[in-house]
Amino acid sequence: MINGVHVTIGSKDAEADKAFFKNVLKFSDVDVGNGRLIFALPKADAMLHPSGENDGHELWLMTDNVEAEIASLKKSGIACEAPADQGWGIVSRIKLPGGGTLGLYQPKHSRP
Repeated sequence: MINGVHVTIGSKDAEADKAFFKNVLKFSDVDVGNGRLIFALPKADAMLHPSGENDGHELWLMTDNVEAEIASLKKSGIACEAPADQGWGIVSRIKLPGGGTLGLYQPKHSRP
């Protein structure tokens, strides 16, 4: 029986991004050795989306108020794209300290 999901995020500056997850997002973590931290994630869901290719995975952090979350992140010096209403949800992207991005998503649909 599957009892969880493990997500791996590639980063050109993993130390900066780990500090972001720990200090800005305040996700609790476990040190598994050699500087590797595994972070607890909030409640999650998954969607299979039509695509022209396989393995195009994305990670989206979900919130009840994307504009308030963007304002909170800005206070921590984290840049986000302007929110965009897609009909099914309001989306933005968070610029990670290591150079990558994460999606930020306020769903307008019911959640499982």
